Amino acid sequence: MSQLAPRIHLASRSPRRRELLTQIGVQFDTLIFRDGNRADKETDETPLPDENPIDYVQRVARAKAEHGWRCVGWRKLLAQPVLSADTTLEFEGEVIGKPVDAADAGRILARLAGKTHRVLTAVAVCQDQRIETALSISEVRFSALDATAIRRYVDSGEPMDKAGAYGIQGRAGMFVEHLAGSYTGVMGLPLFETTQLLRRFGYPL
Repeated sequence: MSQLAPRIHLASRSPRRRELLTQIGVQFDTLIFRDGNRADKETDETPLPDENPIDYVQRVARAKAEHGWRCVGWRKLLAQPVLSADTTLEFEGEVIGKPVDAADAGRILARLAGKTHRVLTAVAVCQDQRIETALSISEVRFSALDATAIRRYVDSGEPMDKAGAYGIQGRAGMFVEHLAGSYTGVMGLPLFETTQLLRRFGYPL
């Protein structure tokens, strides 16, 4: 009898994270949380008062992984590791999340234009009573952007579901003047750190 290939649960809706896991050959099942008015309070991404960006992104990633593991039990799913991640931007000490609307996306991009910001991505893996996390920090410098470039990008719709109102793997790649760190971390799942975590949980990579 052949042995089943190892798999994990991915606690994320992000298509970029699915693509990146597939890129390195990880087999996974997507674990979906409720959102909107019925969203699980355990996965609330609202920063706490005076919470610094590193603590924030690690807390959210950890909370998603722990809640994902609880969902595995409640839904009677296979007891395979749960992987989650959270990405945020830090600009001038402030957490910059996803834009609430097109006008907000334009304001965020105008602030980032011509300056350097940090992209923080925390990854967490949870199984049974064990949870481990890893953190990727990258510095990204944008070129100067005029109002026309910002408007065209916002009109494309690409910024709307992304931390910092841009996706480096999409059209916003043309804004990036310099990157120091992890390209996949800026995308939303740093593959080096993710691989190390999964190996520690026995996933064969």
